[in-house]
Amino acid sequence: MLKTAAAVIAIVSAQAVSAQAQPAAPLRPDQAAFRALYKELVETNTEVTDGSCTQAAQQLATRLRAAGIPDSQVTLFSVPEHPKDGGIVVVYPGSSAALKPLLLLAHIDVVVAKRSDWTRDPFTLFEENGYFYGRGTFDDKAQAAIWADMLARFSREHYKPRRTIKMALTCGEETAGAFNGAQWLAKNRRQLIDAGFALNEGGGGQTNGKAVANGGKLVVQTIEVGEKAYQDFTLTVTNPGGHSSQPVRKNAIYEMGDALARVRDLEFPVEFNDTTRTFFTEAGKARNDPVGRAMVALAANPADKQAEAVVDADKDLHSMLRTTCVATMIDGGHALNALPQKVTANVNCRMFPGRTSEETRQAIVAAIGNPDVSVVPRVVGKAIAKAPPLDPAVIGPMKQLSARYFPGVPILPTMLTAATDGVYMEAAGIPTYGVPGLWSDPDLNGIHGLNERMEVLSLYTGRDYLTDLVKAYTK
Repeated sequence: MLKTAAAVIAIVSAQAVSAQAQPAAPLRPDQAAFRALYKELVETNTEVTDGSCTQAAQQLATRLRAAGIPDSQVTLFSVPEHPKDGGIVVVYPGSSAALKPLLLLAHIDVVVAKRSDWTRDPFTLFEENGYFYGRGTFDDKAQAAIWADMLARFSREHYKPRRTIKMALTCGEETAGAFNGAQWLAKNRRQLIDAGFALNEGGGGQTNGKAVANGGKLVVQTIEVGEKAYQDFTLTVTNPGGHSSQPVRKNAIYEMGDALARVRDLEFPVEFNDTTRTFFTEAGKARNDPVGRAMVALAANPADKQAEAVVDADKDLHSMLRTTCVATMIDGGHALNALPQKVTANVNCRMFPGRTSEETRQAIVAAIGNPDVSVVPRVVGKAIAKAPPLDPAVIGPMKQLSARYFPGVPILPTMLTAATDGVYMEAAGIPTYGVPGLWSDPDLNGIHGLNERMEVLSLYTGRDYLTDLVKAYTK
């Protein structure tokens, strides 16, 4: 998962203001209990290679049961083929049968972290200079811990919501083609997670590059309203091969090189939906520079080629406007002194909401124009991305609470150009929104990279914000 586009920073940086400050110490008793849960979750290895989401889910279940949530409301799940990729669903009942449930979604698996590359042990929680360090401190164990802690507190406090609250913490979001718990629930336990709408990762704030607790500024909060769908395609060329002393023009490496050059030049058409049109219009007006004016013009007229050329110079904005495909891996040849017999390459595509894998594959095939190059999707039956509506009943409380917690900080709807498990919820008919509240720095805090971190103030402030948000939907 990738957080909010960096382009947002340039759009609203002139309006940067301080977030509402909260002291990091001493911790309130409820914050201390939350920190312990968060620490345990971060320090539980949930990598796809040698970790266990099942263990993490069981540990969370133990804490929730200790808080008074009965076994009948806790479902631990896994499948025999993937015993370590389990997850947990909790149902916290409401009093109203008329209100559809609210689903709290997060993933507990993490990107692989190699100890020798990190400054600190990635599976030990360190607190230094206003940040928590460790793999998953941000993506996505911060939100998973917040959801689990919230239900534990609700139980201890005997909170009686009108709307039923459901929580699904799953595995497999970070590994394409692996077992995915959110997808499995949507296909096999749809009623267990049935909800009127879901809150997920993908939104959030960004700073001007310095921790807010250390004098930095929060420049924006965003609400993720829709995302692209992720799909990899395997390109393959095969030749008879032969001795390298007798070269021929029909060479698998050359053919693949020509094919990838055409993929490089493949430009999908501009598209807008309600989310991106609102974002380009509002953010463009706030920016008030040549790029901003081009954003507004293009939102009003997608056929404006002059405006498109200006906007496309920004890689983030370019990606928000269309499906994109890019070569990411290549492998070929079998000997230094032989003509290649086989070359494969991976092309990674991020498909605009509503676009299918098959039509994207056909666009790649047409661009390459060579029947000797096969193009095959790595995952068959990939869910089509669907953008949820800009529903005032969902968006309104987010904006109202943002104004209270982060006065003067702009809050914008945006479409995520990366992917989350929200795509599976949307495919199942559950509108899913990436929430504001937590924030990162412009470098995205090392998410998917080295020395991942979460600002301490962001974690505790975001936790309070999200608690009030859930209460606003369920009271």
